Amino acid sequence: MTNVARDQLRHFVAEGFEALGLTPDDAGIFADALIFSELRFHPGQGQGVSRLRRYQHRIGKGEVNPRADWSIVKEGPSLALVDAHNGIGTVAASKAMDVAIAKAKVNGIGTVIVRNSTHYGSSAVHACRALDHGCVGIAYTNAGPEMAPWGGREGATGTNPWAIAAPSDKGFPVVLDIALTTAGKGMMKWYEREGRKMPLDWALTPDGEETDDPTAAMAGALLGIGGHKGYGLAFMTEATTGVLSGGGFGLTPYADPKKLDVSHYLQAIDISWFMDPADYAARMGAFVEMCKSRALRPGFDEILVPGEQEARRVEAKSASGVPLDDVVLADLQALGRELGLKATLEPLGRYTGATL
Repeated sequence: MTNVARDQLRHFVAEGFEALGLTPDDAGIFADALIFSELRFHPGQGQGVSRLRRYQHRIGKGEVNPRADWSIVKEGPSLALVDAHNGIGTVAASKAMDVAIAKAKVNGIGTVIVRNSTHYGSSAVHACRALDHGCVGIAYTNAGPEMAPWGGREGATGTNPWAIAAPSDKGFPVVLDIALTTAGKGMMKWYEREGRKMPLDWALTPDGEETDDPTAAMAGALLGIGGHKGYGLAFMTEATTGVLSGGGFGLTPYADPKKLDVSHYLQAIDISWFMDPADYAARMGAFVEMCKSRALRPGFDEILVPGEQEARRVEAKSASGVPLDDVVLADLQALGRELGLKATLEPLGRYTGATL
């Protein structure tokens, strides 16, 4: 991996999205979201700046409208239904969370459901958006039918990732960010690339057999976290996104490449409605310490809380610039030349930080 300057990377990605047709404001929202993900997540999860190339393809094939309308279909004091008009899902969800936050600051809670959208990236991006406004943030989405229902061997629900973000006084927010499948195909590709076997509870072969071969698993359905429990959570995520919004659900999202039909759920809860935000942060800090002080199982060095590992990644990766996979960096540089970008990506040196 090779380090690049964070500001340079942000400028490059934002200019790239403008070249692909996004407005400057929307390009900035998308660039910030991708760098957020690049810093927090393992590169095999596929949530970082490599998506610039993917969106070149999606926009070029008409799968996503870079200048789509964003409209509120129906609105109440604490609720809103938004139509994203097949626009950039990350941008649509970010704007929806802003509406949820504004409603929460007036009414204590705000909930916005988005329909007719597309892939919205990391759920943590949107949940954490609420933190700067003294709110707890909740974000989840449906997705393409990659998860097999419990007992089935074909996909019926999506990975349907969830995030819940809450402030603490420990120097980092507590952030749960999970897909409802044990792993995604991005991690399987990573294992395939490294020639590694994967755990048996990640996916099935097309015949419905568990497998540790990532190549075989790529053609099959994913498995839910906790067996039937993950499937149940994914099912009910569909019930409160696509089904409730009047949008796509189950087998519908991504079925039509010209209308991806994804739905999102964004919610903000104003902490000050319940107590002083500083008291809440202290109480969360006390809860963190309660968990971390428990006796360790054999083979473990410490107890982590949700978001702590990601906070450490951000700190490690920010020390000498943002580390990019060499393959991703070379492809971005090539894409910059293809798009005629003025911004460049200059290597700062090899990444020698902590394990990803």
